[in-house]
Amino acid sequence: MTSIADTAHGGLAPDEATRRKRAAQDLFRQLRASICTRLEQLEAEFDTFVAAEHAPPTHFRYRRWQRRDNSGLSGGGGHAGQLRGHVFEKAGVNISTVWGRFDESFRHEIPGAIDSEGAFWASGLSVVIHARSPFVPAIHMNLRMLMTARSWFGGGMDLNPSHPRATDTRDFHAALRATCERFNPNWYNQYHEWCARYFWVPHRNRARGVGGIFFDQHNSQNWEHDLNFVKAVGLCFLDIYPLLVHRRWKRVADAAAREQQLRYRGLYAEFNLLYDRGTKFGLRTGGHSDS
Repeated sequence: MTSIADTAHGGLAPDEATRRKRAAQDLFRQLRASICTRLEQLEAEFDTFVAAEHAPPTHFRYRRWQRRDNSGLSGGGGHAGQLRGHVFEKAGVNISTVWGRFDESFRHEIPGAIDSEGAFWASGLSVVIHARSPFVPAIHMNLRMLMTARSWFGGGMDLNPSHPRATDTRDFHAALRATCERFNPNWYNQYHEWCARYFWVPHRNRARGVGGIFFDQHNSQNWEHDLNFVKAVGLCFLDIYPLLVHRRWKRVADAAAREQQLRYRGLYAEFNLLYDRGTKFGLRTGGHSDS
């Protein structure tokens, strides 16, 4: 019997669609493993100021979850990883692959969903990191591939410091620019500006964070080129974020710095609950709420 997963081909021959799905899933799994390993290495490197008997766990804990579609059939699932440690107060690195049918009220919001009669397939990697030190910036990265009657990549990476530092912002953007310009000289400016628009908080009249890149419906008509671009964004994270962590992680913070950090986290959560399309997509498609 043909599953719903097999009906969302992105306008491709079924075999080619399956090949691309597997390649994207493999990439997200590999990036997830590399990121989790690197974060655990940073934990191991850190000479903590907390007494050992009070120290939190310094390794990821993983949990699998399964999704059911509206008819009760398997709709995929994911693998959630969470780290609470000396350096990272809470780090989430999650992968998922889900499929099914969008309800009719949601189909007009997703490219190609009307033509696919709501059938979709989606796979992705999500990274959200909040450090224990107020001076280590929080960071968010999301990489994903979607198929309906069309196929595309989306995602991005943005830096969210509660105590912005010009050198960190400069080096973060330089790393993203270099990554993008390896693939297209226009992509950094295009996706940097898109990020600035996307993470603007209208009711606060300010941005969430200091920007980065954001892209959606990315399809240059060269799928291998686009897959390699998404991979390069993930590898860029592995290069630049540990550097920023090392700069700031041992600076002693006072109560005022901690209070500023907590207030900023409120703004971060506020944006996600009110405006973030990824959050809405996950909730509308029966994703794992705790992830």
